[in-house]
Amino acid sequence: MMKYAFECLLRKRNSRGILPSSLIRCIAQKKNLCSQTQTQTQRETARTVPRESVECVVIGAGVVGLAVARELALRGRQVLVLDSAPTFGTATSSRNSEVIHAGIYYPPNSLKAILCVRGREMLYKYCSEHNIPHKQIGKLIVATGASEIPKLDDLMNRGIQNGVDGLRKIEASEAKRMEPELQCVKALLSPASGIVDTHSLMLSLVGEAESHRTTFSYNSTVIGAHLEGNRIYLHVSETKHLENWNVRNLLLPELVLIPELVVNSTGLSATALANRFDGLHSGVVPSGYYARGCYFTLSNTRIRPFNHLIYPIPEDGGLGVHVTLDLDGQVRFGPDVEWIEGIDDISSFLNRFDYSVCVNRSKRFYPEIRKYYPNLKDGSLEPGYAGIRPKLSGPRQSPVDFLIQGEDAHGVPGLVNLFGIESPGLTSSLAIAEHVAARYLK
Repeated sequence: MMKYAFECLLRKRNSRGILPSSLIRCIAQKKNLCSQTQTQTQRETARTVPRESVECVVIGAGVVGLAVARELALRGRQVLVLDSAPTFGTATSSRNSEVIHAGIYYPPNSLKAILCVRGREMLYKYCSEHNIPHKQIGKLIVATGASEIPKLDDLMNRGIQNGVDGLRKIEASEAKRMEPELQCVKALLSPASGIVDTHSLMLSLVGEAESHRTTFSYNSTVIGAHLEGNRIYLHVSETKHLENWNVRNLLLPELVLIPELVVNSTGLSATALANRFDGLHSGVVPSGYYARGCYFTLSNTRIRPFNHLIYPIPEDGGLGVHVTLDLDGQVRFGPDVEWIEGIDDISSFLNRFDYSVCVNRSKRFYPEIRKYYPNLKDGSLEPGYAGIRPKLSGPRQSPVDFLIQGEDAHGVPGLVNLFGIESPGLTSSLAIAEHVAARYLK
């Protein structure tokens, strides 16, 4: 009866595409979870709660998770997407620059380079075919002093090696003609760079996935897993129970899912979640770091100063405080880099990060922006929004590549971990999905 109810629910979703919380409550009651004592381990409890076999599970409904779900569904698989939030794309996917990157910054033959270049091509094509608002406006990476020119040369050479077409180094005079408000000594022009409406993109991916038998279960948190034989068993709880969880009590699952394929695409909590997979060797899970970045919007100006994306030379932990434009013409500056620590697992699962933007932080923005935009007026920056980047390298460490980890790395059949999917994750999303499906789908 329980299996029948679950399968019916997978076939017949409610109007929002959400699995009703009453299902898990009902199943939990049937199994009399209340009788379990606090001294039981999570794994022992997982043996007593309802279990259901599913074909594919994607954990995380950010842009990458949505792209993976869509790709698996298009290949004929039945997919269940779980996310702890009430809807899709509430974390990094909705708190970024919305830039389509060309593929310049990343070491040749790295996943970031390969998937960014491939993903850019796929993303422009997808946006054109599905009427997703986007625009290929181009980017200028600027050297504001003579000491930065060699770094600009390095970026150009790296971009060419990565297969980025159209790159051209230009003199200050040409850059000035293109952008009269810009100050620099040389610049690298990247015509392939652009911007995209991320929410519209995600909405389209959700629609396509749903039309190919994908089910979305929001307010559903994967709190861990364990291994039995060669299968992974996912521990699922309703998000509201985690929100009220007393840390002195054991964190117990209410439902166990047994997938043939599971993709951990939880972004900010990917490493924390993998560390809760009982039986997965801890040595295969990398250390995770969080880099917080704030954005400020330009106010008190009737005419926007720039028509291209303007980027300085990259800095430690990011690409520098740059100029981004949205499709409505609003000008934003950011993000900066602030390393944050002390985030516990549950906070990362529930996206309990500090996303506030302190107005006083603008004092750090003005001097950085004026290096390439000297006419920026005092008082013209207003707090915008903040985002968190899931990184695999910390302060003063060299950048680390995407880590797409399958059975060959950790020995668990059907488990794919996506670690460190920061920028250019948005640009690479469709290519990451293609890569995961091609390599790990059996």
